[in-house]
Amino acid sequence: MSRLLATLTLFLSIPLAILVTVACSVPIILAGLLKLLLPVPAIWRVISRFCNFMMYCWCEGLALLLHLNPQLKWDVEGLEGLSQKNWYLLICNHRSWADIVILCVLFRKHIPVNKYFLKQQLAWVPFMGLACWALDMPFMKRYSRSYLIRHPEKRGKDVETTRKSCEKFRIWPTTIVNFVEGSRLTEEKRQQTRSPFRHLLAPKAAGIAMALNVLGSQFDKLLDVTLCYPQNTRNPFYDMLCGRLTRIVVRVNLVPITDELHGDYTNDKNFKRRFQQWLNTLWAQKDDRLEAIKEESKKAGH
Repeated sequence: MSRLLATLTLFLSIPLAILVTVACSVPIILAGLLKLLLPVPAIWRVISRFCNFMMYCWCEGLALLLHLNPQLKWDVEGLEGLSQKNWYLLICNHRSWADIVILCVLFRKHIPVNKYFLKQQLAWVPFMGLACWALDMPFMKRYSRSYLIRHPEKRGKDVETTRKSCEKFRIWPTTIVNFVEGSRLTEEKRQQTRSPFRHLLAPKAAGIAMALNVLGSQFDKLLDVTLCYPQNTRNPFYDMLCGRLTRIVVRVNLVPITDELHGDYTNDKNFKRRFQQWLNTLWAQKDDRLEAIKEESKKAGH
């Protein structure tokens, strides 16, 4: 019976998710094209506000879809003191495609609309790719070390993309989201990259260092978010579509942004080393937090 219910939920949630995505993406794409044709600052600001509103509508649509699963439980700590009038830099561990849905739904009424750092490949996803472009989200193209040796002119392109995108976020409160591991966690990736962490890949600092450098004191806080699906470790996204996602654990830590975090990550080697050490320390704390969540879940019999 439970397998039949999961199958029915899957066949219901997928078309509904596509419908919500298309309904919200098409107006955003059309507005983005209009912004491209009419590059007037006053018009650009109005269109950008409209695009952000449609992004919020998409988040509300995803929230309704999650209600298809009545057994889903949220375990959230740290939302106190957040405001939609502030600028935030949000960093988070990356376990699943479900992460983006969870962040959008959870924070939609607490902080400004999320703007994600995205992989270049996502630009070609139907509707979503163009919608993210219209929302001014930065697309990051990763190069291998061997490729950069052969093409040194490509070095630093991601940093420049980050800088240009962050300049557009000065006008009104924004939340910039970066999955600093650069990729979704798998045990195979963790071993291949020789990650020093039990539940995480090693973090990459360049993107958030540039965001901090460009927006400077406009960021009110850094939100260090830890996501965990203790009962759905194998495939949280598929379980979410099937209505089998049972528990989402979220821990939000507000980290002060001190003057020591502002500097030239590209050219200042001493700052680059200090910044990476600071991020590694945050990641070690996150790793301990994930271990504690998983142990607590085991003890509770979840």
